[in-house]
Amino acid sequence: MTRFPVSPNRELGQHFLVDENILGVIGRLAALGPEDVVLEIGPGLGVLTSYLADRVALVRAVELDRGLEPALRERLAGRDNVELRFGDALRLDLGAGEPAPTKLVANLPYNVATPIIVESLDGLPSVELWSVMVQREAADRFFASPSTKAYGAVSVLIQLVTERVGFHPVSRNVFRPRPNVESALVAFRRREDPLQADYTRVKRVVEAAFAHRRKTLPNSLELAGLAGREQGAAALEAVGLAPETRAEALAPEQFVQLTRALA
Repeated sequence: MTRFPVSPNRELGQHFLVDENILGVIGRLAALGPEDVVLEIGPGLGVLTSYLADRVALVRAVELDRGLEPALRERLAGRDNVELRFGDALRLDLGAGEPAPTKLVANLPYNVATPIIVESLDGLPSVELWSVMVQREAADRFFASPSTKAYGAVSVLIQLVTERVGFHPVSRNVFRPRPNVESALVAFRRREDPLQADYTRVKRVVEAAFAHRRKTLPNSLELAGLAGREQGAAALEAVGLAPETRAEALAPEQFVQLTRALA
């Protein structure tokens, strides 16, 4: 039985990465280089943190659980290129400090993985590549195709800004305690062509469109208070779509067109 310097916090959904064999896969998907500044969220016991610190210029590790601080500092002792910060990653300014992070590499806490990634798309413009361990279901949603059950607002937002460059299923046995869900590593790189519309406005339209995914788009936009039904129907027709169209039928690029038509 694996012994830890601290007990995993069930309330925080902690599952510590303990199998170092998976580190090479994470590193390969992250395409780590000596000039990289890596942001790691949820370092846990520092297994991945140590691996990263040996290969990049700087690691900024953000951990919510103060109870892990003694074990983390002991493991990372002597590594001057690691900055430890304690707090809620969804509340902290993750882009603060110089140099800015170029990659986000992490075994993300599964209960906050999706909002962290979505917020980083525009909140961390310096990040060029993500290599993250997430719940398999979430990984499938990130790059789901239109008109599928997994396709949603998260799929659209991530695909508008990035393109997937790697995927690797992960065994439950690399964690302790073993999670009850399947996991996957997914890597994606920021697109070189910038979004040809204001991302904040596109994000509002996407989230409103999927807020009532069983409704037609004009009805969903109206329920979200973003546009009246007539305005929504006219915008759909302007981009060549029927007023009865639902959000799940639109490709990511069509949401950019729709946002322009609603302006």
